[in-house]
Amino acid sequence: MLIYFGYPAAHEDDAELTAKIYARVPVLIDESKGKGGNPWGISFMRMFDMSNDSSLFRTAAQLANGGFRREGSDWLSSVGQPARQDVLSLAGSQDASLAFEAGSVRHNIERFVPLYEAKMMHQLDHRWATYGVDSGESRDATLSEKGDVNFEPEPQYWVPANEVKARLAPKAWNRDWLIGWRRISGVEKIRTVIASAMPAFGFGDSLFLILPSGNLPADAISCLLASFSSVSFDFVARTKMGGTNLSYYIMQQLPVLPPSSYTPTDVAFITQRVVELSYTSYSMAPFAHDLGYEGAPFGWDEHRRAQLRAELDAWYALSYGLDRDELRYILDPADVKGPDYPSETFRVLKEKEIREFGEHRTRRLVLEAWDRMEADGTFVNLGLGSGQIADTAPTIQKSVLANLPDGAWMRATQQPNDAGAALTAILKAIDGLSKRLEGTEALSPHCATAAVDAGCQRARRLS
Repeated sequence: MLIYFGYPAAHEDDAELTAKIYARVPVLIDESKGKGGNPWGISFMRMFDMSNDSSLFRTAAQLANGGFRREGSDWLSSVGQPARQDVLSLAGSQDASLAFEAGSVRHNIERFVPLYEAKMMHQLDHRWATYGVDSGESRDATLSEKGDVNFEPEPQYWVPANEVKARLAPKAWNRDWLIGWRRISGVEKIRTVIASAMPAFGFGDSLFLILPSGNLPADAISCLLASFSSVSFDFVARTKMGGTNLSYYIMQQLPVLPPSSYTPTDVAFITQRVVELSYTSYSMAPFAHDLGYEGAPFGWDEHRRAQLRAELDAWYALSYGLDRDELRYILDPADVKGPDYPSETFRVLKEKEIREFGEHRTRRLVLEAWDRMEADGTFVNLGLGSGQIADTAPTIQKSVLANLPDGAWMRATQQPNDAGAALTAILKAIDGLSKRLEGTEALSPHCATAAVDAGCQRARRLS
């Protein structure tokens, strides 16, 4: 169910644009179609619960005191030797201690790997933040650290490697990298969907993992990752967020091109950019190798990365069936509708970039990429030129809301507490009785009065 509230005229434009995307691009998982509705063979995973699984977590001090030695990001024991029986500090426990059993660690747990948390990653960046070795507090990684291909973020905890392997085993995932996204998000963030490829370490419950079919080649999966990071995908995600939890069921109803929509030329274009954006340290070498790249990690170049992402944004916008003005609207509605237009999309990103660069840099780079790729024939060579898109999908005109059937915005399968969660978030976020009535009407028409305006009545009919 798509929810729009506040300014009916503004959000009609959002609704029409979103409807156009959904008319062209299927949802990630359509449960009503069975296996055929999951072309990527997706399964989701929450690997470690930060409370229930805390007995598995170890700090660097605990591992060092237990006789383990550091090797890169991991901690290793000496195979075949009994574990020391030192009592190890365990932060948060009542007696602040935890003992290793004699012999158990050396024979059964030989390697501990980092436990990633959401704060440690960002879009196409597995080294966004790190914990201080001495302070135990997290901080953003510096540009100099990111420029060092040997730098890896320091976690707060490590977990047994064999436990990670055991939890992945039922998923039949045999690659040395994983794709995940931040569970906590919201429209007030710079971006809504924060996804990245990361080393196959442990992951706490603030990160959800998405595991495509093992039968898909890695370069196809890189296209899935690229789509998650596009502004067009993020625009739709913002219309679906009723709170701060970017859950499985929200992800599975977002528009994602199926594997069959990508030509070999498309895959090559996207993979070249994804590998350069992702392979910035040696821990991601397995990902790069699976994508056919055997060289050294790419240097961290902020401007170069912004250009690569802009080219991917332009490709996905056109592949989602958008024209240049619709892309302009997604990037900044005021750029198309005027400064007083009430709707907003990436306001936080825009304000941040104006502070840092004196301009909305993302908007400029994405539109420049569109113009360049249109002018130099890139779109035509990728089958996205005028008249070529119809070969893979019909051209969809903007939907007229008055012509949409009843229930057009409703999902095929409703999830428990959908309405309650979204309604609670809306009523907390908006002011004024009129807008509260509109939110209530859109979610639970029988609970609202009939004294609502025409825009709200349309929301009631379509929801």
